[in-house]
Amino acid sequence: MTALNRRTLLRAAALTGAAAATGLAGGLAAAPASAAEAGNGPWLVSVGWGVLQIDPGRTTPRSLLPDGDHAKASPDGRYVAWVNTAWSGDGTLLPYVAVHDRVTGRKRTLLADPPGVLYGAPTWSPDGREIALVTGSQQDRLIAVDVATGGTRVLVQGHAMSSPDWSRDGSMIVMHWRSRSEGPQLRVLELATGTVRRLYAPQAGERVSGPVFTPDSERVVFCTTRWYPDLATLNQSLASVRIGGAGLKKLTDEPRFYLSPVFSPDGRYCAALSIPPENEYPDGGNIIVSTSGFGAQWWVPGDEYDDSTRLDWARPVATTGASA
Repeated sequence: MTALNRRTLLRAAALTGAAAATGLAGGLAAAPASAAEAGNGPWLVSVGWGVLQIDPGRTTPRSLLPDGDHAKASPDGRYVAWVNTAWSGDGTLLPYVAVHDRVTGRKRTLLADPPGVLYGAPTWSPDGREIALVTGSQQDRLIAVDVATGGTRVLVQGHAMSSPDWSRDGSMIVMHWRSRSEGPQLRVLELATGTVRRLYAPQAGERVSGPVFTPDSERVVFCTTRWYPDLATLNQSLASVRIGGAGLKKLTDEPRFYLSPVFSPDGRYCAALSIPPENEYPDGGNIIVSTSGFGAQWWVPGDEYDDSTRLDWARPVATTGASA
């Protein structure tokens, strides 16, 4: 089946039944009408060369940002932080961290550096005053950036890190961490004390990614190959562990590809990038949504997002229609 046919079929499915009211597809389970409540706005998909926005009730994404990557909406939904690490020979694209105002369309650069400096995926503090992200040529420094002033402070450094997520209660940041003695794992930074402690150590050969706090800040959800190590592709599950490191729980039933899980602003749903079973090739991706208890899943129809790197779920805001 060609990519065009897959997309056409998915869009057609979205325009019938429950999907016509919610913009969600009934692939694995019918989408509950409450999934399109006012508290939950569009999905933002970072595709490596820009950011797409998929509005509730729509199946075709539109361009939100023409460049950059790893976009993350502020807790109130108004701003989107993103990073750009590409550059051209004439110097027109240099590494930067910027914030886009979804109301006015204006862009404001917070950090800018020469080529060679790397920026990782940003995460917002729950009060919206700071973003935290990994930087450095070795990706070994986690910093917090004041959104109002652009001032920075170092939170932790010395080990390779990625994919930080700030808890909604503001007390912790979870991240993927590469220990020189223990290898890759998930660790939690306790901001009050500066203590970094191990949260989850994978088994030999297990790959983990995308740690994100549950809305109550009591558990961390992540992607793992733990239960399907013999499968070459589509071999992941979503799992969770308590913030103390105990209580590992398998959340999803079927092996799939999962990337960048994120909870809805109202905390009632968890979405991730995944690959529908109809896809002829294990590439691209669509959005799959679960209830917060992971008892049901359904697909959001629309285009496949080739080379996607991150999914976010923003609150709705009233926009002026201006462009960045």
